[in-house]
Amino acid sequence: MTVIAPDSIKLDRIDNQLLHSLLIDGRASFSLLAEVIGTSEQTIARRYRRLQDAGAIRVLVLPTPTGTGLEWMVRIGVRPGAAERLSAALAQRSDVSWIRIVSGGAEVVCISRPSSTEERDALLLERLARTSVVTTVVAHAMLKVFVGVGADVWSGFDDPLDAEQAAALRNRAPARNGHGGSPAGDGEPWEARPDDAAIYDALREDGRAGYAQLAAATSISPARVARRLDGLLATGQAYVHVDLATDLLGFPTAAGLWLSVAPAKLERVGAMLGALPATTFVAAVTGPANLTGSVLCRSTSELYSLLTHEIGAIDGVQSVEISPVIRRVKQAGTVLRGPRLRM
Repeated sequence: MTVIAPDSIKLDRIDNQLLHSLLIDGRASFSLLAEVIGTSEQTIARRYRRLQDAGAIRVLVLPTPTGTGLEWMVRIGVRPGAAERLSAALAQRSDVSWIRIVSGGAEVVCISRPSSTEERDALLLERLARTSVVTTVVAHAMLKVFVGVGADVWSGFDDPLDAEQAAALRNRAPARNGHGGSPAGDGEPWEARPDDAAIYDALREDGRAGYAQLAAATSISPARVARRLDGLLATGQAYVHVDLATDLLGFPTAAGLWLSVAPAKLERVGAMLGALPATTFVAAVTGPANLTGSVLCRSTSELYSLLTHEIGAIDGVQSVEISPVIRRVKQAGTVLRGPRLRM
């Protein structure tokens, strides 16, 4: 049994491998998870509910961002004492996610995924600019995401799945984040439909809900719910995401990275940074720092080692700015209450 920080929960191999498995496929059945991990289905179900009840994990199914064609990493400078109030207001917006208070409370960083140019301009050009507590707004357009939405992006915890286990899970998992097309034999078009909103609402509450549960929540037949959800996932119009309360899992040290990289080496550096176990997000962006990332560590000494021994050793990195995360306010779809996910 691994004992972690006092404010964290105790995890063993089964817990860690369950977390890793769900990052690969958040809707994998308990029976498949048990087979891959090597334990009973009842044990997996019990462990999952323990983690969920502790506010450590939440599985969601979310619509893939569309609209303007651009996502934005927004750095918002704020007056002293105003970061919590501003971030709480931003957390209520469906187009804003991954909200962090950084740099000693002087800055709020978030990702904006506007559904239209009007929604983009309303936030970036109007609302933030007119907010009295805001001192600066710098919006970085994300040009390429190397590691991020919809991927098993992090395996830095103890006892992750080995390569054979991970491959077995991926090979058995149905398409969850496809790249177009339509499931064979259904005869149904896969553009957005009005009843998809009700399915998404239910899946924001529980992304692992079965078809019968979704049917009861949406008043849509189980067969139709199954066709719609499977089609939306297979065609990439929706994706499965797992929010983790990483403080509870023993990783209280989080930081944002802003790197200046030689343009000719940007692709390689982005891929190498994304391959580090501590990395949770990497994207090429516009602006003087042309690569941004997020990392999770157990301590500041581990963060220092990551910076000096791993990131610093990547050829092409010219400079690195580190923004320590003071508080996580919102994940992809979940607002946090202290260190725990708010269910």
